[in-house]
This record gives sequence, C-alpha cells and structure tokens, in this order.
Amino acid sequence: MRDIRPKRRAAALGSAGVLVTATLISGAVAAPSASATAGARHGQDRADFGVTVAADRAARAGIDWQDCPADWGLEKPIQCGWVTVPLDYAKPFGKQIKLAVDRIGNTGTKAERQGALLYNPGGPGGSGLRFPRRVTTKAPVWANTAKAYDFVGFDPRGVGKSAPISCMDPQEFVKAPKADPVPDSEADKLAQRKLAREYAEGCYERSGEMLPHMTTPNTARDLDVIRAALGEKKLNFLGVSYGTYLGAVYGTMFPGHVRRMVVDSVVNPSREKIWYEANLDQDVAFETRWQDWQDWVAANDAAFHLGTTREAVQAKWLELRATAEKDPIGGVVGPAELTGFFQSAPYYDSSWVPVATVFSKYFAGDTQALVDAAAPDLSDTAGNATAENGNAVYTAVECTDAKWPTSWRKWDRDNSALHQNYPFLTWSNAWLNLPCATWPVKQQTPVNVQTGKGLPGVLIVQSTRDAATPYGGAVELHERFKGSRLITERDAGSHGVTSLVNPCINERVDAYLLTGKLDGADVTCAPHATPKP
Repeated sequence: MRDIRPKRRAAALGSAGVLVTATLISGAVAAPSASATAGARHGQDRADFGVTVAADRAARAGIDWQDCPADWGLEKPIQCGWVTVPLDYAKPFGKQIKLAVDRIGNTGTKAERQGALLYNPGGPGGSGLRFPRRVTTKAPVWANTAKAYDFVGFDPRGVGKSAPISCMDPQEFVKAPKADPVPDSEADKLAQRKLAREYAEGCYERSGEMLPHMTTPNTARDLDVIRAALGEKKLNFLGVSYGTYLGAVYGTMFPGHVRRMVVDSVVNPSREKIWYEANLDQDVAFETRWQDWQDWVAANDAAFHLGTTREAVQAKWLELRATAEKDPIGGVVGPAELTGFFQSAPYYDSSWVPVATVFSKYFAGDTQALVDAAAPDLSDTAGNATAENGNAVYTAVECTDAKWPTSWRKWDRDNSALHQNYPFLTWSNAWLNLPCATWPVKQQTPVNVQTGKGLPGVLIVQSTRDAATPYGGAVELHERFKGSRLITERDAGSHGVTSLVNPCINERVDAYLLTGKLDGADVTCAPHATPKP
C-alpha cells in the first residue's frame, strides 16, 4: 500500500496533522451482561436477515457499469457503478444509501478469469476506487494477479462518493493549529479536551443519522452485498491496514462466503485491543520505527549532513520542533504540522528519502521546502474535503465500533506514562482519538474474530517493525484463523507489504491468489531493499 488513505489533517483536534494510516487505533470492553447479550443477539438476528435481503436484492439488480464520471479521475477502461445497501441492516426496507464501486476487467483470457478481487486500503476512511489503476498504470507486482481477476474498488459507507459524512467545515479542518501537540500544562490538556468534545458534537450535528451505523460489521455486510451485486458466489479480498480488520470481521461473519483472502499489515483483532489499546500499542511501535529511520539518516550523513548518530539526528529534530513552537516556520508550520509531515517516514520506506531531504534542506537554509511539504494547502478545496471526510470516517468507525474509556484520568495517566519513553506520536495520537471519550451515539461491542465453518486458509503478510499495525496483530489473527499462513518480512517496517518489490512475498501472494496454494508452514522472508539517498 502506498498512501491510499486520505491525508488526515487533524487541525481541529490540535493533533498531528497528516496522520498517515490506515489505522490509528483504540478501547477495552467490559463483559456485557446476560440481558445485554440477549438484546444484542436479537439485533444481530435482524441484521443477519437484513443482509440476506439486501444481498438477494443486489444479486437481482446487478451493477449498471458505465464510464466513470470525468471528475473521479479514473481513466477508461475503468468503469463505475453503484450498489444500494440499507443504512440500517436491522431495517432492510428502510432508508437506503448508495455505495460507489469501480472495476477493470481481467487482462488475461476468458479461461484465465477467476472472478473479482475486492480491495480495501485501510483508514478507516480510505477510498478503494484507485485500485483498478494498478492495472492501467501497469504496476508490475500485480501483473500476474490482474490476468485472473477483475480489480474492484469501492468507497465504504460514509467515504468519498458513498453517502459521505462530515464533522466540520473542511477549510476549518485543515487550518494550521501551530500549537505543539505535546501539552506543557493542564491548561493545554483542557484546551485539547474541549476541542475533542466539540469535534464529537460536530460529527453528530452534521452526520447524526449515519453515525450509529458507521461500524466495521456494517461495512462487512456492505462487502457481502457488493459481492452479490457482482454476481460472485464467494469473495476474493485484499485488505491492507484497517482493511485487515474489515477482512477479519467479514471472515468471522461470513466464513462460507470467502474464496481467497489476503490481509497485509494487520490490525490486532482482539476485542481487548479494539480500539483504545491498539492505539497505545501503535505509539510504542512508531517510536521504534522512528529510530530506525534516524539510524538510516545517520548512516547516510554524507547525503543529509544531519549527524552521524541517532542521537545527533534526534537533537536536530528537537531543535526544529523548538524553533517551530517558538515561531511557526513560514508562519504556518508549527510542531503539529511537523509531526504530521515527519510521521510519514516511520509509516513508509518510500518516504525516507523525501522526508530526510526536506529535513536536510531546512538546516542548509532552505525553509521553503519545509513549508511546501508540511503546511496545509488552503486552496486545495477538493483535497481538503477528502481529508476532512477521511478523518470523520476514521473517528466515526473507531468510536462507534467499541466502548472507549470515558475517564479523562485514564487517558491522561496512560498517555503521560507512554510519552516518557515513546514521545514521537503519543500525544498526537491521543488527541486524534479523544472524541471517542465523549462520543454521542451508542458504542458497540466488537466482533469476536474467530474461525467459522467454511473459512478457507487466509494468507497473512506482515513486516516485523511496522509502526501503524504492530507485528503482534498478525500473530493474533493467525492464531484466530485456523489454517491461515503467516508470511513475515523480517527486519522491515514499511506499512503495506504486498505492493513492495520482494520476490519472496510477491511470488507467494501470486501463487495463493492464482491457485489457492499456501506453504506447508509459515514463512520468513528477508527484507525488501533499503532506500538509497
């Protein structure tokens, strides 16, 4: 995966600015009472009936494929269409919403075709509509798979073209906060708590009808309706980052509907991790990968001149942050914007050189490169709307999916303790997720991810030093999905592995998608090539 989710500028929350996943994640859940469990089961039964009704309806209707609208940026021969789903699966004959889908046909012969491969890039809040462009742009890693499959993308509910939600005015959302996300005082924390509460209220004011239904189980139900609309008896699915959790929930809810499933860079599906604890785990992993990048910058001091040790590079980073806190660089880049820009380096190896180059230029006297890279672009109206929508969906799904701590004392204690040893992202991540503490709609109990009857072997791919989705998540899903296989990319940490060039991984993904073949045991691969300045 390469930056498939919208760039998230959390200016309204005073947090990190561009938050580059896929999954900044979160909430420990108390065991429900017997009566609550019975009530939930009744609602579940109605939703199960609802998805059957919706899927049958979609199978009859099919999809009216047309050339894509010009402003969608999807060239021919990609085609676009719509799939209708209930807003509330417990009321399948009630209000309906339309989901945007697109496709490109398989590049091989009719005999080679194996159906549709659906894709989710993560977030939650990422659009999958660019997936068919892997064929039109001739991405070599996907050439073999493209011979056998139609590549199908979609905007999940609430995202982009699919009944999009919003929590605040997009232009206000991207305006630079300039403030340091690391609080210096109780007053700073109080200000952030106020912003988080106002953001949650804004979500309800602007998108209140959608919020109770913005959950991963509902998106999994949507996925099954799309499968039916495509005329597919079983689903072939590729999920990255949050898309792995969507796949895990789908595989649990519809085990007999899965044909092939690849999950890449895995969210820990344990109920205890979704979502509060998962975000805390992420803070630790980000610090590790941040240090990996600093080591690389130091090893390439001949190119970047930022110091020959990790400590020297960190000192430059702290100097830059202190400067921006005292006086925003170019009047627009404060510590929040810096964190937003620099965090793409621990996310993706492909960002190592660009981020180090901008960093180096700043200390060589070129401040404009940093302003151009890190400042919000208020003139980009469409891009800002996408960013605001992505953040709204991210917040809505994570806050509604699970029960979050409501005690500020707990948030403060946990994040203050983590910040001592893992300062790079901890407070930014806390402010991003804090609206969940005052969320205005009922929070659900996460699905208990497990193997069900008919679930085939799932292929799990994960790097050991991934920052956004720490390695333990892949191990957890592997244990829960019996018969799955885990491919580990050791000593690597780029988020999203399957689109990188690493023959040890690429060949196994191809073999699985083309033949269903899994190795007899789990596999460990050497890392992909390290970036060169």
